[in-house]
Amino acid sequence: MTERNPAVDAAIDGELHLLDPEVRASPELFGALLHPEFTEVGASGRRWDRASIVRVLTARPDPGASPTTTSGMRGVQLADDLVHLTFDTDRNGRKAHRSSLWRRTDDGWRLWYHQGTPYEQE
Repeated sequence: MTERNPAVDAAIDGELHLLDPEVRASPELFGALLHPEFTEVGASGRRWDRASIVRVLTARPDPGASPTTTSGMRGVQLADDLVHLTFDTDRNGRKAHRSSLWRRTDDGWRLWYHQGTPYEQE
């Protein structure tokens, strides 16, 4: 049996909160989970910084959209203050492999880097 890791658990909890529609509708709640130096390479290939991703994702909630589902989420603690998560998402048939780096700060675990790569089910 695999031993529980509180750092990995905290990063997984944060990642799942970021996908919560209520959190995504609130710039304050969403932004609080992002590291000040956050960057992302999205599934579209576009690069995002913290301010732009908060602005875009919280400005256009889609009440008719299906929730994002995750699968295969797993993590490894790379250092005392760094966790790497990998998982897959499916949102309305758009699938992506995801990779996230979470860093511990004085305010808790924050998403520092995220990348999404689209894929099609074979």
